Amino acid sequence: MSMKIDSLIRKRVDEPPGVDEATPSLWKGVSPQQWADWRWQMTHRLSTVEDFAQIIDLTADEIAGLSAPGRFRVDVTPYFASLMDPTDPNCPIRRQVIPTNAELVPFEAEMFDSLGEDAHSPVPGLVHRYPDRVLMLVTTQCASYCRFCTRSRIVGDPHATFNSADFERQLDYIAATPEIRDVLISGGDPLTLPQPLLERLLRRLSEIPHVEVIRIGTRVPVFLPQRITEELVAMLARYHPLWMNIHFNHPREITPEVCVALARLANAGIPLGSQTVLMAGINDCPNVIMSLMHELVRNRVRPYYLYQCDLVHGAGHFRTPVAKGLEIMESLRGHTSGFAIPTFVIDAPDGGGKVPVLPNYLLSMSDTKVIVRNYEGFVTAYTQPPQYAGHDPESCLYCQARHAESGQKGIAGLLSGDVRRVAPEGWDRAHSHLE
Repeated sequence: MSMKIDSLIRKRVDEPPGVDEATPSLWKGVSPQQWADWRWQMTHRLSTVEDFAQIIDLTADEIAGLSAPGRFRVDVTPYFASLMDPTDPNCPIRRQVIPTNAELVPFEAEMFDSLGEDAHSPVPGLVHRYPDRVLMLVTTQCASYCRFCTRSRIVGDPHATFNSADFERQLDYIAATPEIRDVLISGGDPLTLPQPLLERLLRRLSEIPHVEVIRIGTRVPVFLPQRITEELVAMLARYHPLWMNIHFNHPREITPEVCVALARLANAGIPLGSQTVLMAGINDCPNVIMSLMHELVRNRVRPYYLYQCDLVHGAGHFRTPVAKGLEIMESLRGHTSGFAIPTFVIDAPDGGGKVPVLPNYLLSMSDTKVIVRNYEGFVTAYTQPPQYAGHDPESCLYCQARHAESGQKGIAGLLSGDVRRVAPEGWDRAHSHLE
C-alpha cells in the first residue's frame, strides 16, 4: 500500500467529521473512537427531515419523500451520510438512500414481489428457485436502506422478522434436500446480525454434508465498513469455503475505510464479488461503470453481476432502457481485463431468474464457418473442424451422475437428451386435440 493511501486511511479512519469548521454540528464533538465503533454508527443513523437538514441542503422533493406516510424505511449511517455532497441533489451517494417524491409514483409493470420469491419459498425465508442452490433470508434489517431495494415488501419492516423457529425450518429443508450444494445467506443484511447468531447459522450449514459452498450477500462493507472488525473476519474465516457478494454501485463508495474492510476480508481468504444495479442518474454511464470495475479489482473484488433495475415499487425513476446496459457492456469488453467485466442480467419477473443479456458477437454460422466480430468491429471467420468425435456420455461417470439427478433440466436437458421437450404450462391441455 502506498504511503499516500495509507495516510488517507489513517486520516479518515482516525479523524471523524468534527475536526474542522465545515463539519455539520450533528457530529461535532464525536470522538474518533465513537466514529470507528460500528455500534455507535448503527445507533446514530439518520432518518428524519430534521436529521438530514443538519448535513445537506434538502430539496422540496427530498422533504416530500422523507415526510410521506407509509414510505419505505429510511436509515443512513453517519459514515455513509458523510459521503454525500451537501449541495448536489444528484449526488450518487445521496440519491441511493434519500427518498424523493418520485419514489411515491407508481409505474406500469411494477410488482409487489417482482422476482417471484414468495412463490418459490418452501418454508418461510427460504427461496429455492434454482436446482442446486437456495437463498436463505435471515433478517429484514440493514445498516442503511437502498431506495431501489428489490425486497422492500419485507426489508426494514420490524414486524417481518425471522426467528429461531424459522431458522430451524430452513435448515431442516436444506438438510433434507441433497441437491442443494450452495446456500446464499441474505436478507436484509446478514452482517447486521449478532455475531454469535451469524456464527451459529454458518456452523449449522457447514455441518450439512451436501452443502459445499456458503455465500453471504451484504452491503455492510459499503454502508458500515467499521463493522468489518478483525474479530468478525476471524470468525468468518472458520467456515471456508465461504464467499461474499458485496453490493457496490458507484466508485465514490470505495473510500479508504472500505479499502481497509475489503483487505481484511480478502486477506482472510474470502473470495469477494460485487453486484451492481444499473440506475438512471447514478451509474448509467460507461465511464462510471468502468471506473467502478477498476476500483473493485484493485481491491480484489471480482465484478459479478450488473443488474437491470427490478420492477419493484418505488424504483421506477431509477430504471434505464436495457439498451443502456448493452451500451455499457460494449464499452467494457475489449477495453478492460476480462475479469473486470460483470455479467449484465435481467432478473426475469415472476421468478424467471437471472437472464444474461450480451451484445451479439456471433454474426452468422454455416456447417463449416462461424462468423464473429470483436469489440472493434473486426469481422472474421472461424473454421469449424470437419470431423469431430464428441464426448461419450455413456462412459462418463460425471454424465451418469448428472443424468440420475432429478429437478429442473431446462434447455441443457434438451441438449443432453435427458428430456425431449420443454413445454409451457397448459400446453398439453391446449393441444389435446392433436392426440
